[in-house]
Amino acid sequence: MTENKEPSLWRPLALFAALVVAIWLAKHFGAGEWISRLRDHIEELGIAGIFVFIAVYVVGVVAVLPGSALTLIAGALFGPVLGIVVVSVASTVGACFAFLIARYFARESVSAWLNKSERFRKLDKLTETHGSTIVALTRLVPILPFNLLNYAFGLTRVPFWTYLFWSWVCMLPATAIYVIGMDVVASALAEGRVSWSLAGLLAVIAALFATLYRFARKKLATQLPESN
Repeated sequence: MTENKEPSLWRPLALFAALVVAIWLAKHFGAGEWISRLRDHIEELGIAGIFVFIAVYVVGVVAVLPGSALTLIAGALFGPVLGIVVVSVASTVGACFAFLIARYFARESVSAWLNKSERFRKLDKLTETHGSTIVALTRLVPILPFNLLNYAFGLTRVPFWTYLFWSWVCMLPATAIYVIGMDVVASALAEGRVSWSLAGLLAVIAALFATLYRFARKKLATQLPESN
């Protein structure tokens, strides 16, 4: 399983480290006040602001743009609870649009694009017999980048509702980590305080995600050789 050896856990850690440094530097330029004003503006927009953000996020997913930045922004703007809901809805809807585009509207071009990848060929074979399991596992340990994976699943035999449900469930832990982490950092910057309760919750979710990640990698290690 040579293609799955690179760990993906370092990516959110590195991203948060860079984020903390950037925020520390931005504090000297009034970033805390800017975040507070932006939050106030979003609150003034009400539900319209939420739907605009979701629409932008969905377009980004379909356009194969990195969603991490928008996920972090959601944590800063909407707080932990609403932020998780907004990102969960937006990422799932975007993933479903990409899936349907690949399956019904752009199958040939997407297929030509993805068939060059050995990982996709393995994914395609595995989903014939382990559809829901593979969707769940690859959302925890992606063998392709998130946005490419959305299109890749559209070319497999995975039923749409199976894809939707397991994508939604298994994207939640990472969504919670990004959103809560950003809310903790943004609140510290904007209000000069750290929410230790949220920081503790973040640590618990991160530990849970790490456990799920290790379990998923072991399961993938047993499944991938079958596709050779």
